[in-house]
Amino acid sequence: MLLSLPLPALRRLGVWSLGGKLLACRGFSASCPLSRSRAMTKGLVLGIYAKEKDDDALQFTSAGDKFDKLVSGKLRELLALSGPPLKAGKTRIFYGLHPDFPSVVVAGLGKKTSGVDELENWNEGKENIRVAVAAACRQIQDLEITSVEVDPCGDAQAAAEGAVLGLYEFDELKQKKKTVVSAQLYGSGDDEAWQKGVVFANGQNLARHLMETPANKMTPTRFAEVIEQKLKSVSNSTTVHIRTKSWIEDQAMGAFLSVAKGSDEPPVFLEIHYTGSPNADDSPLVFVGKGITFDSGGISIKPSANMDLMRADMGGAATICSTIITAATLNLPLNLIGLAPLCENMPSGKANKPGDVVKAKNGKTIQVDNTDAEGRLILADALCYAHTFNPKVIINAATLTGAMDIALGSGATGVFTNSTWLWTKLFEASIETGDRMWRMPLFDHYSRQIVDCQLADINNIGKYRSGGACTAAAFLKEFVTHSKWAHLDIAGVMTNKDEVPYLRKGMSGRPTRTLTEFLIQMSRDTENF
Repeated sequence: MLLSLPLPALRRLGVWSLGGKLLACRGFSASCPLSRSRAMTKGLVLGIYAKEKDDDALQFTSAGDKFDKLVSGKLRELLALSGPPLKAGKTRIFYGLHPDFPSVVVAGLGKKTSGVDELENWNEGKENIRVAVAAACRQIQDLEITSVEVDPCGDAQAAAEGAVLGLYEFDELKQKKKTVVSAQLYGSGDDEAWQKGVVFANGQNLARHLMETPANKMTPTRFAEVIEQKLKSVSNSTTVHIRTKSWIEDQAMGAFLSVAKGSDEPPVFLEIHYTGSPNADDSPLVFVGKGITFDSGGISIKPSANMDLMRADMGGAATICSTIITAATLNLPLNLIGLAPLCENMPSGKANKPGDVVKAKNGKTIQVDNTDAEGRLILADALCYAHTFNPKVIINAATLTGAMDIALGSGATGVFTNSTWLWTKLFEASIETGDRMWRMPLFDHYSRQIVDCQLADINNIGKYRSGGACTAAAFLKEFVTHSKWAHLDIAGVMTNKDEVPYLRKGMSGRPTRTLTEFLIQMSRDTENF
């Protein structure tokens, strides 16, 4: 017979040899849940809400209720017997309840009434779904089951994001890899929202992949090739320009070239276009991403501890390119341009030296007092170039300052902007995705600290040690004349340890989903921007 018990009970019934081989399993037939040939082929994830009151009955989701009726109430009965009510994000696994789903994981979703939390600045209900589904899908993966069907849990997009983000791990360079699990929607009716969530999550996972890949395998040239292949594979309405050093020189991008010259890897200026608007002449939204594929700090060299993480110093380029690829996949009716100056920052006899003066594309001279403040140099030229497209908005993203990590940690992306309208749109998008943003000051107080410069028009570091993220933003503002510009400092959200439960340890790919949601909102409101 099929045994309907949680794992602890199965352990009590199983009789194991010292070598770990199952010798007998009391009450099991040939379809025993531990028989790999039949049972461990498909898993099922179901959600359950927290009780509003202690004496309330267990409240499954709609899909959970249907499944419980399918198994004659056994799931509800076993869940009540197996321990205390499940808290948000916690899971419990049951075996043998149904021949189609030998392994069923029930995940706690928190209270059904959860919604937007104005103190947390996110939708708690959506975030609970992502966390719960990710935890449950990983349990299925740990059992080496290759297929799982997932309860939409009241929000199929959030459920899909939790599944796809939660199952991702960068292991392509390892011989031993985790089981690849295919996640599908359980039931029907929410297919469009589920697929949207899959696309959102795949976009962030692409950014995670680019950021996690070692620098010797993700050079500026290779990065550009990967983006070109990905973009052209999802849409015919795209153009890719991989600009070489000679083009960069012709554009008088002296700040960018000053950083690149320290490395033997040739620089690349990647320019990608997606023309999704019915009117190809509509002004585009332009995204600019810092693309330092490895940052040693240059002559102002970084400490060796954790320098390996600087393979992800192209996180700005990774997230903005992944966002545009996601938008193209969704066929959004917008014109988008992505600009990514790509190079390494390395020490050598040709590298920038502290005290050197370089000239940016707009003619401003920059005193380079710290060669490890190189991201702002390459962004300066890219921002100047961004203005040539008559853009509706300019948004740049960069793992720019350690000071941003000190200020906000991994809780939110820091946003510096000259437009309250643009800030509001980004903030609203971040509430939906749970990948939060927080506005930071762009005061003249900080600008005065970088224009007070002995040898040039501006200095690449602030006059004082404090407020480093703010003076970096003030530096970028010197190269912006557009009235709708935002600088996203993503240094604090570059990696994930355990802060975001549905992301494994490693590079996070944040805030790709928030930028994608921002574009979706813009596509619905084209007349007002």
